[in-house]
Amino acid sequence: QVQLVESGGGLVQAGGSLELSCVASERTFSTYTMGWFRQAPGKEREFVALITWSGGNTDYADAVKGRFTVSRDNAENTVHLQMNSLKPEDTAVYYCAAGPRVAATTYEYPFWGQGTQVTVSS
Repeated sequence: QVQLVESGGGLVQAGGSLELSCVASERTFSTYTMGWFRQAPGKEREFVALITWSGGNTDYADAVKGRFTVSRDNAENTVHLQMNSLKPEDTAVYYCAAGPRVAATTYEYPFWGQGTQVTVSS
């Protein structure tokens, strides 16, 4: 069972930056694809970004391409999401997730963190 803990959320003005981090409890972290998802009030949870186990491949939702960057440090069991040029529509609870497949769908990820709130003011 992989336990994930996110941090780094907060309140930022539009155009600003935040970096989210997610720490995993297990050394098997390095074998999982790590995904970032977000959920805004009244909306379904949606894919944001993913990074494969080696860090060699990444994928992003169209809404965040060019603004967000996902990275991982397997030695530290940590994955990061650098968010730049933030917009009010990026406001959501952000979740990291771990799964065995390279996928942008929530059901492919059996392990989830508790989420961290990101609020972007206009």
